[in-house]
Amino acid sequence: MNNINYIKDIRSLVGNQNIILNFAGGVLVNNKNEILLQRRSDSKLWGLPGGAMELGETGQETCEREFLEETGLQVNAKSLLGITTNFQVTYPNGNQAQCVVIQYIVEKISGNLNKNNLETDDLNYFSEQNLPKIFNSQHEQAIAAYFSGNYPFFD
Repeated sequence: MNNINYIKDIRSLVGNQNIILNFAGGVLVNNKNEILLQRRSDSKLWGLPGGAMELGETGQETCEREFLEETGLQVNAKSLLGITTNFQVTYPNGNQAQCVVIQYIVEKISGNLNKNNLETDDLNYFSEQNLPKIFNSQHEQAIAAYFSGNYPFFD
């Protein structure tokens, strides 16, 4: 089943009410210990590549699929970075959700960075000292945990 239809089907039943949505993504590091960030086309802010879980998919599969879709890179989720479960969001259309996000540390298998998709405006590697404004506190927490070495983390 297509994830967009799944969420759309739920929304047709509950409207803008608060629901739980599951997401997965990850941290990819280059040889300078810089992390890959994606400037999102919706908010124009930077975050870790990742997205919504589809029915029947594992967190690892979601992370790896989303990386390919959003960056052009095939990756392998090699270890757990952390899980956040208590982030509330109200989307511009009024939909509310509690977001559960599983973050992995990933390694590149193949591919080249490709920002030609609907969700990505730009892709770039950033050092801890040169981070741009991050689009939400869940991603900020994951990035901080990675750079501090304090993982796996959970809330």
